[in-house]
Amino acid sequence: MPACVPTRTARSARTTDSTETPRTTRSRRPEGPAGGGGRFDRFRPHIAGTDFSASIAVFLIALPLSLGIALATGAPLQAGLVAAAVGGLVAGRLGGSPLQVSGPAAGLTVVTADLIQKFGWRATCAITVFAGFAQLGLAALKVARSALAVSPAIVHGMLAGIGVTIAAAQLHIVLGGTPQSETLANVRGLPGQLADVHPADLAVSLLTIAVLLLWPRVPGRVGRALRKVPAALTAVAAATVLAACVAMPVPHVDLPSWSNHALPGLPEGPVLGIAAGVLTITLVTSVQSLLSAVAVDKLVAARKEPKTVVPRSNLDRELAGQGAANIVSGALGGLPVAGVAVRSVANVSAGAVSRTSTMLHGLWVVLAALLLVPVLDLIPLPALAALVMVVGIQMVSITRIRTVTRHREVLVYAVTLAGVVFVGILEGVALGIAVAIAVAMHRLTRTRITREEQDGVHLVRARGQLTFLAVPRLTRALHQIPQGAQVVVELDGSFMDHAAYETLQDWQVAHVARGGQVEMTGRSGGRTAGSASSSHTCCRPWTPWRNHRCGEQHQTEDQAARAAHAAPAARPTGHQLASGLSSFQRNTAPLVRDELARLAREGQRPSQLFLTCADSRLVTSMITASGPGDLFTVRNVGNLVPPPGEEGGDDSVAAAIEYAVEVLRVDSITVCGHSGCGAMQALLNSKPDAPQTPLRRWLRHGLPSLERMASRHHAWARIAGRLPADAVEQLCLTNVVQQLENLKAHESVARRLAEGTLTLQGMYFHVGEAQAYLLQGTDPVANLDDVFNRVGPVEPAALEEREEREEQRV
Repeated sequence: MPACVPTRTARSARTTDSTETPRTTRSRRPEGPAGGGGRFDRFRPHIAGTDFSASIAVFLIALPLSLGIALATGAPLQAGLVAAAVGGLVAGRLGGSPLQVSGPAAGLTVVTADLIQKFGWRATCAITVFAGFAQLGLAALKVARSALAVSPAIVHGMLAGIGVTIAAAQLHIVLGGTPQSETLANVRGLPGQLADVHPADLAVSLLTIAVLLLWPRVPGRVGRALRKVPAALTAVAAATVLAACVAMPVPHVDLPSWSNHALPGLPEGPVLGIAAGVLTITLVTSVQSLLSAVAVDKLVAARKEPKTVVPRSNLDRELAGQGAANIVSGALGGLPVAGVAVRSVANVSAGAVSRTSTMLHGLWVVLAALLLVPVLDLIPLPALAALVMVVGIQMVSITRIRTVTRHREVLVYAVTLAGVVFVGILEGVALGIAVAIAVAMHRLTRTRITREEQDGVHLVRARGQLTFLAVPRLTRALHQIPQGAQVVVELDGSFMDHAAYETLQDWQVAHVARGGQVEMTGRSGGRTAGSASSSHTCCRPWTPWRNHRCGEQHQTEDQAARAAHAAPAARPTGHQLASGLSSFQRNTAPLVRDELARLAREGQRPSQLFLTCADSRLVTSMITASGPGDLFTVRNVGNLVPPPGEEGGDDSVAAAIEYAVEVLRVDSITVCGHSGCGAMQALLNSKPDAPQTPLRRWLRHGLPSLERMASRHHAWARIAGRLPADAVEQLCLTNVVQQLENLKAHESVARRLAEGTLTLQGMYFHVGEAQAYLLQGTDPVANLDDVFNRVGPVEPAALEEREEREEQRV
């Protein structure tokens, strides 16, 4: 029996089970040997092929990066492998982002190196454990989403500052020297290091950098094949082969015996310094992990293959998982753990569908650390330094700089970057926050108020936010307007406090009482409030033409309604259309122009074919909350889908279906019926001997729906647990189910359904109730009942519970 999901829009509906993948059922197996394991079957692991291949790809990226980051921090090299393994196994299992890959992150290199220098390696491990407990506490307080309130300019400035620090330090190793503990010392020491370059180290490093940069740019089919091997692994492998074949005198990886691996010890030193270290690791690991989890959600939502549903990230659970991973990693002598964007992107791109891929990657790291020590000892240290240096340079993203510049936050970005490089991470972030607050206050208080007169109309413009600080200037401008004048007040801002509102309202009432006229508009000219004597609000974009009364300044709502009822055709239709177009150009066009320009450049890529009735009461974009480029809409009388070969020379619907399915490659097709459909009423009232008009010839495609409703083999459709109100409503519901069946007769639809790349869904809209009903399950032959369930808003708790169930099912 079809069941329905509570979703508000067609756009959000495609994230539910019915529109992504068909729900599979497991048959119960008999107990005992004949059943292949009986009751122990549920403990048998199931690993998807894409998860296995994705885990290999992530492991090949994580292995060299983990060693390189450990080298950059000055920690034992095994510490990087421990952190990678724990990040995969512990954070992968307990975290709230199924496809995020955790491990040692380049963003923590500077913090860890500083702690090691101050307190030693064993104390740094203990500080990592304390930071893990702090993360568990933050997760218990449910503050994970609050971390996203930090300005992106501060976050990216912090990461860019860390990247500059990493690159400056690793450049010394690339040249064959030894880095200093401070960035300024590394910069000042570069001239002397350039005068004392070690050719062997430089050659290995240049080869590594060349392979890293050129490997993703190999063109053609060969390039696509080569890119299946990660560039980081290829670069380190090439440098290793060169160093081994030529016998270059360069330092190599030296992994000591695991029996001598250092475990944490209690830190000794000033309490404030230790607390600052714990706070820094907690801050950086938490913010980086949460931002990476949000980015992973966006990547999963954007990919087209595979179609498996992946639950959205639970940020509080992700924070708890990261805390548990840091506790375990620190206790085992590993580096701090955080969500890593590079590995997570590789995991999603490789087609991972569950947290199994992340955990498997951790298992491969464990096996490599135990079995491949002789191979890892062949890796030259300059190759790892070059790898980490490139990662540090890439953290200074040109794209991010353009973004913060476009949003006028480049000052915040630059101050944070400089603070991290020259002072420290906590100090740099604090400076960034201070500058961000100062910039916000400046924007809040910067209001420009002007007054001018054009053709007898006084125009007062207020640019910026209207707060109590701008009230004196606003009052001065308003009181310079003569009594009885016509005034337009143009407000260009997103905020107005109570003091400014009362000032405007009081002046407006007084000015109108003295015979003046006042009109409030936005920057585009759209009216935002009427005169004080007017009791109605401005018309909405979906208000019918006959109810548009914004220009009737001296009519009450009841008077205007009586006038419209008495003379509904008083306003010519041509004037209504022209007025609507004018309103669109004035109010809506400035808001959608950029999006439409993008669609014009890139072409349409709708996700749904929406087939509905031509009834004027159905505004598809309004009831689905969709926008330009979302729906490929086909409308006809009765929302009919004639089976192939029965259209009598009219192939318009079939052509639209073929174009949407074969050319646009839509993901789903929705057939939407509605209450009070005139076509269904005409079918019920049709007489066999009536003359064949174009409408009657078209409605013959609805006869199968009429026959289905009368058939004893099909129960009447139900709507929200009740029977339809009358025969018309019953036929409207039955027609939706029948048209879904007709869709399957089209060759292109049948082929995509067999491939599992297309879903069908039925929808019913009750016009009088403004209520949508959704039919889940699109096989009317296999189901005895057709049930349309009410669609309503989803409560956050219910949504979270549904995502938890979906995660367990996957």
